[in-house]
Amino acid sequence: MSGLSHFDASGHAHMVDVSEKPVTSRTAIARSAIRMAQETYAMITDGRASKGDVLGVARLAGIMAAKKTSDLIPLCHPLPLTKVSIDLVPDPDLPGITIEATVKTGGQTGVEMEALTAASIAALTVYDMVKAVDKAMEITSTKLILKEGGKSGRYEAGK
Repeated sequence: MSGLSHFDASGHAHMVDVSEKPVTSRTAIARSAIRMAQETYAMITDGRASKGDVLGVARLAGIMAAKKTSDLIPLCHPLPLTKVSIDLVPDPDLPGITIEATVKTGGQTGVEMEALTAASIAALTVYDMVKAVDKAMEITSTKLILKEGGKSGRYEAGK
């Protein structure tokens, strides 16, 4: 298990000790997308969904999810998040919604999992809000786009 910090010398899972790491500014951006039927896309973008403001509810769900990441993923540290923003952009070419989650903290460990969780839950919330009319929706392309801060420095997808 060499190189995997969530395992001890015996191969047992453990929460990484970050107490000796310096507090630095950290940012992560994750993206996800949800594809849907053209009719479903039009219903969302026209504001005709029977459950209400699909994108507004998904934005709040993503923010709440980022704050609860350590409750969902066993070895994540609870972090004092200083920013969570969720951008939901209608994309007629999918057709569907592209979701980008930005999470920041000043801490001893990164916020990649918080950003990925936020983007994923926002996409799942879009699905939940309109599943009555389109069960064939597909959540795709969930990935880390950018990570800054900490010992490993900057990571940018595709670079």
